[in-house]
Amino acid sequence: MKTIVVDASVAAKWFLPEPDASAALRLLDGRYRLTAPDLIYAEVGNVAWKLHARGVLDAQEASDMIEHFLSMPLEAHDSVSLLASALGIAIATQRTVYDSLYLALAVELDGTVVTADERWVHTLAGGLFSRFVRLLS
Repeated sequence: MKTIVVDASVAAKWFLPEPDASAALRLLDGRYRLTAPDLIYAEVGNVAWKLHARGVLDAQEASDMIEHFLSMPLEAHDSVSLLASALGIAIATQRTVYDSLYLALAVELDGTVVTADERWVHTLAGGLFSRFVRLLS
């Protein structure tokens, strides 16, 4: 079973009618081992909060989104154990430690980060870590 590290940009599409939401939902078909650093919980929580603050979701809908997210088939990994590797990756790629936690997990598990962040994928293209990341679409 192929290991996929999903980032928050993909996880949010599991709940929102956004471009590429169908591609994000296909990741849930049981063919993949879905993983993420535990940072994803705070990031998806922040997405729900932002949507509520913008009036897109009411308080109950935001709460329901989080409850549903917590029930997803996602294997979370402790960010603390990934932090040293993530810092090295962040320095090497000039990307945030937040993004690099996902990449560090993919490297550790020999998996692939799937993201909707085109800029991140293009930044890594042709580099040492390019084989560990792909665009959702």
